[in-house]
Amino acid sequence: MIKEALKETEARMKGAIQALEDQLATIRTGRATPVLVERLAVEYYGAPTPLMQLATITVPEPRSLLIRPFDPTTLRSIERAIQASDLGLTPNNDGKAIRLNLPPLTEERRRDLVRVVHSRVEEGRVAIRNIRRDLIKDLREYEHEKLISEDELKHGEEESQKLTDRYIQMMDAVGERKQKEILEV
Repeated sequence: MIKEALKETEARMKGAIQALEDQLATIRTGRATPVLVERLAVEYYGAPTPLMQLATITVPEPRSLLIRPFDPTTLRSIERAIQASDLGLTPNNDGKAIRLNLPPLTEERRRDLVRVVHSRVEEGRVAIRNIRRDLIKDLREYEHEKLISEDELKHGEEESQKLTDRYIQMMDAVGERKQKEILEV
């Protein structure tokens, strides 16, 4: 019973790590990457649609993105969505495709982005701790219902702490990697 609960908890913690990685991927670094814009919501026939479903996004140069829509009539909508986003990029429309040139990041902007990374990592740590709290609550409930003994409860709590520590270290490593990427000139 404890093993199943630990496996489920570990799966949830893996999900928290994945969610953090997805969030951090959208933070701009010095390099161009399609992840910056692929989830951008574009108005398409009255419905917000992710850009990756409307166009191919390529990186022709280290600091630029090329967006080629499958349907040329969506160029204007894509352009508006990019301008309305918080990316701070100006799209260049040539009638067939949109080019995005990423200017180099200033030192101040890099520090701001590092702060954003720190806050997202801290949110991830809180999520991991909440998952641990849920597990311990479940284990105590099992013990209260006499499904497990007090010794098994203690063992389960120790295992949950080891799991939590391991996943928080992973969370920190993901944050460190992103921070290095941002500070790289």
